[in-house]
Amino acid sequence: MMNAIERRSTFALSSIFALRMLGLFMIIPVFSVAGQSYQYATPALIGLAVGIYGLTQAILQIPFSLIADRYSRKPLVVLGLLLFAIGGAIAAMSDTIYGVIIGRAIAGGGAVSAVVMALLADVTREENRMKAMATMGMSIGLSFVVAFTLGPWLTGLVGISGLFWVTTIMGLAAIVMLLMVPKVTRHHRNFQQGYLTQLKQVLKMGDLNRLHVSVFSLHLLLTAMFIYVPSQLIEFADIPLASHGWVYLPLLVVSLFFAFPSIILAEKYRKMRSIFLTAIAGIILGLLVLIFGFESKYILLTGLGLFFIAFNVMEALLPSWLSKAAPIQSKATAMGVNASSQFLGAFFGGTVGGQLLLLNDTAMGWSILTAIAIIWLVISFGLAQPRYLSSLVLRLPENRQTDEWTSQLLSIHGIEEVVVMSEQQVAYVKVDKQQIDDSARQQLTHLLGKEVAI
Repeated sequence: MMNAIERRSTFALSSIFALRMLGLFMIIPVFSVAGQSYQYATPALIGLAVGIYGLTQAILQIPFSLIADRYSRKPLVVLGLLLFAIGGAIAAMSDTIYGVIIGRAIAGGGAVSAVVMALLADVTREENRMKAMATMGMSIGLSFVVAFTLGPWLTGLVGISGLFWVTTIMGLAAIVMLLMVPKVTRHHRNFQQGYLTQLKQVLKMGDLNRLHVSVFSLHLLLTAMFIYVPSQLIEFADIPLASHGWVYLPLLVVSLFFAFPSIILAEKYRKMRSIFLTAIAGIILGLLVLIFGFESKYILLTGLGLFFIAFNVMEALLPSWLSKAAPIQSKATAMGVNASSQFLGAFFGGTVGGQLLLLNDTAMGWSILTAIAIIWLVISFGLAQPRYLSSLVLRLPENRQTDEWTSQLLSIHGIEEVVVMSEQQVAYVKVDKQQIDDSARQQLTHLLGKEVAI
């Protein structure tokens, strides 16, 4: 059961994530059509305008996250949200496709997705990490529901420039939400290493790399699909662009109902790997349906529905798995590489989607995306089940220095990290139960002056 700090922080950080993603996603389902109104627009430049956000995110996620593993995370989040808001304003004031591309690139410079995820991991215990990360994943899914419903409608109401102004407002609103998150101080072993060493450690971990490939593939397919599919909904399903939101809404709502039980099964019964692989297979199935049935309105919608169900399951599982697999001292760095992979996937997805629009063979376009998903599934078979840690919640001592106390805790074999929230007078102590022996339990009892159940 989450405590008050965890509930409040999870709500705030999930809201920040959702507000940013809402601003991003509202553009995706309409821009391949609405973007044609800009001066100098071509299919390739429209795809670039959608995807350039992902490129700058991909480039800057790792520098932001390397810094976030050394210093306070909250100021970095504020900086990132300000860049996001400024970029949206620049795009809103642009009359040419090149101005939109510049604005989107600046908005992408606020590359703090990994920092937000790492901050959420700091303020939640291991037992509740899956719930918190799944809530963040669900907030992304919910932002899809709202974005793909509101995006087409708002475009008809305020135009594409007005839609960019909405993204600016959402970026500023997200900064306000950050006030709900407590200030934390992190303590762990083996922190004294250079930035390059820290990055190399993360890049050498096979399962982390498979997760990076997964998030790259997932967002490549998503972005390419929403560049590619609006014209097909218009042509084959006879659904005008302004009504596309009412197509996506029921499909996405249904997909969320499948995601929740999947998360419970993955965590409670430790079935993360099998559900993960099943979700990739679901994406492949949805794409196969689209290859053979895109000309039929109802088969087209069925394929999209299968894709959304699998997508939302994946979106909920990936952050939690990553938080379990990431090294303690390089948590934000690992999440930064993953976020870079995510947004690099979005960039390539925009580029691929723009090229697919130039094809005269719709089935071939869906076949290309299916081939990408199959390669992803093959790579993911090498994943092993993540390890499961637990956390203790301890009151800060009143009669000794916090730094000395945390150092003594970290000297006990099996204790990997201590996160201190000084304003709340609470510390979360991350424990590997398999490493804790009788000697370690006695040391912990002596330090705390009481026996603690582990």
